[in-house]
Parts: sequence; structure tokens; C-alpha cells
Amino acid sequence: MIDPKKIEDIAKQIGNAIPPQVRQFADEVEAKVKQVLQSKLAELDFVSREEFDVQRQVLLRTREKLEKLEQQLAALMAEKTQDLKSQPLPSSDQE
Repeated sequence: MIDPKKIEDIAKQIGNAIPPQVRQFADEVEAKVKQVLQSKLAELDFVSREEFDVQRQVLLRTREKLEKLEQQLAALMAEKTQDLKSQPLPSSDQE
């Protein structure tokens, strides 16, 4: 997720950009901006770097397993094809 310190820094920067005449409301504005940022960022579908890395590893392992299964299937199909080719055809001499 987004670092709360970053959100606080952004809110503070926006609060500091307020003209001096309105500075008395800066704390209130800063709090509101922080609240809105947290709310909107929470709506987004972010994952932490740790979650991303874990899912990446799962995907890599799954891909490796799939490749092995594809190789096994190809070998079995080749074996089956070879078996079918080596079997004699049934005779059509039915008298």
C-alpha cells in the first residue's frame, strides 16, 4: 500500500501552498486532503510489493509445472503414436 507518511507529506505540501490569509484553515484543509487521499487510494486496487513478489513466484512455479506437464504430454503422445504405428493392421480377410 501507499506509505501513510507520503500521504501526510502530500497533504502538508498542499496545506503549505495555501495563501497566508487562509493559513488559519491550513490544518483543517491538510486534514481534509489527507482524508480524501486515503479514501481515494483505498478505492484503487493496489497490492503491496511483498504481495506482488509472492504472486510472481507462484506464477513462475505454476509456469514451470505447466511446461513439465506439456513435455510429459508430448512424450506420451509420441509414445502412443509410435505404438499405433508398430501394431499390425487388422486383416480384412473375413471369409
